[in-house]
This record gives sequence, C-alpha cells and structure tokens, in this order.
Amino acid sequence: MGTLEIAILIVILGLLFDYTNGFHDAANVISTVIATRALAPMAAIVLTALLNTLGATQISGVAHTISTGLIQEAAVTQEIVVFALFGAILWNFVTWYFGLPSSSSYALIGGMVGASMVEGGVGIVLWEGLTNKVLIPMVLSPFIGFICAYGLMKIVYRFLKNRSESRFHKIFRYLQIGSGSLMALSHGLNDAQKSMGIIALGLFASGLVATTHIPLWVILACALMMGLGTATGGFRIINTVGFKITKLTSPQGFAAEISASFVILFASFLGMPISSSQMIVGSVSGVGTAKGTSHVQWQVGKKVVLAWICTLPGAALFSAIALRIMKSF
Repeated sequence: MGTLEIAILIVILGLLFDYTNGFHDAANVISTVIATRALAPMAAIVLTALLNTLGATQISGVAHTISTGLIQEAAVTQEIVVFALFGAILWNFVTWYFGLPSSSSYALIGGMVGASMVEGGVGIVLWEGLTNKVLIPMVLSPFIGFICAYGLMKIVYRFLKNRSESRFHKIFRYLQIGSGSLMALSHGLNDAQKSMGIIALGLFASGLVATTHIPLWVILACALMMGLGTATGGFRIINTVGFKITKLTSPQGFAAEISASFVILFASFLGMPISSSQMIVGSVSGVGTAKGTSHVQWQVGKKVVLAWICTLPGAALFSAIALRIMKSF
C-alpha cells in the first residue's frame, strides 16, 4: 500500500475506534440514568449521543497529549499509528463482549506504546509524559471519584434526613437528567479528543500535514462518530455499571454523575486522557459505600479493576504482536 492509501486506512481506523469508544464508554455515561429510571433507555441514549457530539467539538489538551506527548514526533510512522488503532479496537471488542467497562483511553495509549516499542524501541516512548499524563492519573482518578462521590452522598443523606423521601427522590430524578447531561458532555470533551489526536498523528506521519495540528474536518468527523457510537448503545456494559455494582437511587445517581463529571472536566483541561469508565465505576462505588459497604458488590468491582489493570498492557500486546507478524512477511 502507498502512503496515501495507508493514511486513508488510518482515518478509517481512527473513526472506527471513535465509534467503538462511543458504544463502549458511553455505556458508563448513561448507565446511572437508566438504572434509576430518570430517563427511558432510548431517551438516555439519544440525549447522550447529542451531548457527546457537542462535547467532542470542544478541543481540550487531551488531543495534544495523544498527538505529541507520548511518542517522539520525529519517530512516528504510519505503521505505529495503524497498529496502535488495531490493538485498541480489538481490545474494545473483547471487553465489550464480556461486558467489562474497561477504558478505551488506555486501550489506545497501550496500543501506541506497544506498536512504538516494536517499531522504534523503548527510546521513542516519552516515558515522563506517559507517567505524568497517563499512569499517575490512571491510578489516582478513580479514587478521587470515589472520595468525591462518597462525600457528596453523605451530604445528600444529611439533607434528606427527616424530609419526605418520595418527594425529594422525584426532585433528584429531574436533577439527575442535568447531571447525566453534564457527564455526557464531559465524556465527549475527553474521550473523542483521543481519536482526533491519533488521526492527526497519522496524517503527520504520512506527510500530509506539516504539524500535528488537528484539522476541522477531523474534529467534526470524530464528533459525529462518537455520537453515532453512543446512539448504538452498549447494554452489556450498562448492565454491569448500572445494576451489578450497587442498587442505585436517584440521589445516588446524581451524586455519582456530578462527582465523575467534575473530575473528568478538570482532567480534560489539564490534558490528561483519563478513563470515564474508571470515573463512573469509582463514583458509583463511592455512593454505594456511603450507604454501607454491604451495599456494594465488591466481587464485580474486582473484575472491573482486573480489566483496568490489564487494559494498557493487553492492548499494547495486541498491537505489538500484530505489528511483529506483519513485519515477518
């Protein structure tokens, strides 16, 4: 294949990854709204798709981190980008099949690292950027989400004490539509940026653009694909996040969504590609724990944590093996 054909393949794979990101990670966004019946499933999916699309059009530092902060620009090749996307897409499909809310963000980053090490060795990976922008936030963000959700839920419980439970649960159901919308917007702002960054990196490696600046058509295409993927759903993962970790009420859903949203928004403006999966699962666990540790299904949490731990090295392994096989021919 020629340079132009590979560049077209990169764009197609980048948009396909964005689509899988939409139906995979968007489940995290809408699971709490569906679980508490604040919105019907189809209404939640449509609203989330629209707000994901809107959020994706707002460029944050995340796209810059993906395109310039993880691999030396001069060492980037088309093969690295193609097989990074291949590893991430494959990982997304595998975890979606098993209903595991793993991270598309870390799948893409793992794919980039794995392909880069095969193509150019460990030296082309910007390990300081990977540590500061990815690994540290990967470890800390779910705990921050857990603590914020736990604290906010305790405040909500104090507010609801000695008040009409049914009346205020109805109010929180309406409030949750707003908090769920904020979650969808923040998801688009953080997650779609990764696809934009990797496509821009591929265009740069192909020699079609002079810098890793993201063209407008890439922004719009990724925003639309994210929205389309969200509209497809992802009910396997919705079932895990919304129903299997803890039994959610509207006040709990509100507290979980608000906590996760603000952490994701804060990380987006710092250029940190964190996982919406980790954030919402950590926050859901936090609101469940606020009611009592017995209200959280910790066995489900263990499976989710295992998926998180395996995501980055798993996607790296997929991309590295695929690139090594290609090079053997």
